[in-house]
Amino acid sequence: MVARTVLHPAGVALAIFAVTALVVLAFAAAVRHRHAVPALYRRYLYRTGRERRFIAATSFYISFATVRLIAHAVRSGVGPFRDIEVGGRHIHHLVLGILILLAVGYGWLLELGAGLQAKSHLSGRVMALFYGIGAALTLDEFALWLNLEDVYWTREGRASIDAVLLFGALLVIGVLGGRFLRALAREAFRPFALLRR
Repeated sequence: MVARTVLHPAGVALAIFAVTALVVLAFAAAVRHRHAVPALYRRYLYRTGRERRFIAATSFYISFATVRLIAHAVRSGVGPFRDIEVGGRHIHHLVLGILILLAVGYGWLLELGAGLQAKSHLSGRVMALFYGIGAALTLDEFALWLNLEDVYWTREGRASIDAVLLFGALLVIGVLGGRFLRALAREAFRPFALLRR
């Protein structure tokens, strides 16, 4: 008999609220002040050398949350999502994560994104994005590679990994992009400040 993991509603609500708040904040700022957002990004992330780490942490967070939601949908039989099987063998998303991390590592060995040219900046951003995605896919199945057996839905596999990783990623996003996110919030809420005057 497989033990079912029960997600704590407060943890799920916090994760959904955090991602939603970031998306709404960025969208509001982008719509209201199209030209201010790139300037804020350059000032608080690009010029400070935190851009790649912020991109990696953000893509990790969004990928991890998305994979968790899809995994729960597959388990519950909700939506179009199904397990990936090749020749009757279940392919865990850990495999895709490892392949992505290997590709990013090889790209960095080739020094993709390490130069000062504009093309290199784009490559660096793409590599950081894929690093975050690969890390999320791999770490989501940490219990599998720790125990060398499929304990994904057991107590050993899911005890608190979801909450710890989501919270940790959110903290990293805040630390690396805190000034940028606060500047976005000021831009997004500027019309409301003008209304109070």
